[in-house]
Amino acid sequence: MALPTAVKIVEVGPRDGLQNEKEFVATATKIELINRLSAAGFPNIEAASFVSPKWVPQMADGAEVMAGIERRAGAIYSVLTPNLRGFEGALAARADEIVIFGAASEAFSQKNINCSIAESIERFAPVAQAAKEHGVRIRGSVSCSLGCPYQGEVPVASVVDVVERFAALGCDEIDIADTIGVGTAKRVHEVFEAVTKVFPRERLSGHFHDTYGQALANIYAALEEGIAIFHASVAGLGGCPYAKGATGNVATEDVLYLMNGLGIHTGIDLNQVVAAGDFISNAIGRANVSRAGKALLAKARSEAACS
Repeated sequence: MALPTAVKIVEVGPRDGLQNEKEFVATATKIELINRLSAAGFPNIEAASFVSPKWVPQMADGAEVMAGIERRAGAIYSVLTPNLRGFEGALAARADEIVIFGAASEAFSQKNINCSIAESIERFAPVAQAAKEHGVRIRGSVSCSLGCPYQGEVPVASVVDVVERFAALGCDEIDIADTIGVGTAKRVHEVFEAVTKVFPRERLSGHFHDTYGQALANIYAALEEGIAIFHASVAGLGGCPYAKGATGNVATEDVLYLMNGLGIHTGIDLNQVVAAGDFISNAIGRANVSRAGKALLAKARSEAACS
């Protein structure tokens, strides 16, 4: 299969990337980051989370963040919503898309939310119905699609089952997420080959973490399966609280460098994303883990010093 000529990059740094930071990131900093990312041309930004501050204190200012950002015309601003109360907050905040989630691993589901996969997804039925009634897009995220910290290998059939359940809820887009970054290119081929038989290829996305350094290889494998939507996190922000050693989502700068090299259109300005990655890394005192980002920053500084 020929590689896609264009892809949609969903920037998840402001939500998935920042949610695990121990020190609270100032609301103004989050707004500034999102505004920089909007200006860079992202078609979709995961901006906030409407969950209980008791569970995710870093996302307690979701309403303030959504109220403060400068929205770029045509861009989708997504928020995570675990229940109807969260959906009401998302609706009030004028979110364009809500994100619901379920694990492909039974062990992960039981360990973290104390219920089965089927029960966890059924809980989203009223949320999905409310979203449809209000014309809000729904994205379903299938965590642990390529491996689980508790049970290890996750059967492909389990991923297919969750995709079918999300499809039944009316999800507009479904993410295949390698939550702990253990996936390899061969497994990516196997999973996407299976899930594209039960859900439209053009509405599936790849969400890869880079724990074992395989994220870019996995993205290329997904491209070979015709997948044209990918998630990435500026400066490689993030991690997974349920998996020790799990690094952040693949760095956006690295994904853009790959796409540019392949001649695949993204509509995103890499240099502006590099600057945004430098901004947020400095703002929160965290090392920038994007290899392309650091290389391009070093190159720019070297050139500036010589001029």
